[in-house]
Amino acid sequence: MLIDALTWIAGHWPTVQKALEEHLLMSGLALAIALLIGVPLAIAVTRSETAAAFAINIVNGLRTIPSLAILAAALPLLGIGLLPSVLALIVLALPPILLNTYVGLREVEADIVDAATGMGMTAAQTMWQVQIPLAAPGIFAGMRIAAIQVISGATLASFIGGGGLGDLVTAGIAIMDMTRVLAGALPIAILALGVEAVLALIEHRYFGRRIAGEVS
Repeated sequence: MLIDALTWIAGHWPTVQKALEEHLLMSGLALAIALLIGVPLAIAVTRSETAAAFAINIVNGLRTIPSLAILAAALPLLGIGLLPSVLALIVLALPPILLNTYVGLREVEADIVDAATGMGMTAAQTMWQVQIPLAAPGIFAGMRIAAIQVISGATLASFIGGGGLGDLVTAGIAIMDMTRVLAGALPIAILALGVEAVLALIEHRYFGRRIAGEVS
């Protein structure tokens, strides 16, 4: 069946390529927006334990909601298409980004922060020049986790007209064509594994080792 799926992909490459491009666009937009929201929010809540507890409880609550339920909730508000799909994926990507960024910032040793303050740095300078660089491994780990979850979760976007490789899977299920199902599932798996491998190599290259004890 794997050979049949590869043959189908080769014979319908324009369709597969279009679905792949839609999948990458949707995933890339969601991840970028989640980073733009999650990292600054994590930085902001480090200043207040109450705000941090509130934000962490909210994102932990979001993690319990199934991706399909998020898509269904977005449907009556935003209709079908790319926008509700991206919104649902942002919700999926936010928890690991915010939590890992927050943990990374909190784990910066207080003595280092005090030394920076003693050298005359302002709170903003200490954050951007000391804490964020030291927390970068944790921030990157959160992004890596979010990227894999978003790529996998984008498969469900086909249920609300978001497009992507999930269209091939749902179309195959609808007509009971396992070859087409596999033709959609295989690129998704390769894409997720490929992104994971590339990000792991980048992490190893810049941070020396994979992060132990990351929040997933």
